[in-house]
Amino acid sequence: MSITKEQKTKITEEFRMHEKDTGSAEVQVAILTKRIENLRPHFATHKKDNHSKKGLIRLVNNRKKHLRYLKTKNYEKYLEIVSKLGLRK
Repeated sequence: MSITKEQKTKITEEFRMHEKDTGSAEVQVAILTKRIENLRPHFATHKKDNHSKKGLIRLVNNRKKHLRYLKTKNYEKYLEIVSKLGLRK
């Protein structure tokens, strides 16, 4: 369910802004999106798992906060990230 170190490194390399960037909003949104996508199959089989659902809601809200920050600070980068990850239509 969680992402592996290799997946996280790959995502970081794809979305980072400079060589040592590991914590920018773009990278964090991408990592959170991958974690949310990994939880989808779990909820398909375990519909009444309310404890994990609370964690999923926490992840979604955290991603929403990062996207809101990115939207106010750098709108072009926000649009790029949203289209690259396929979040909004």
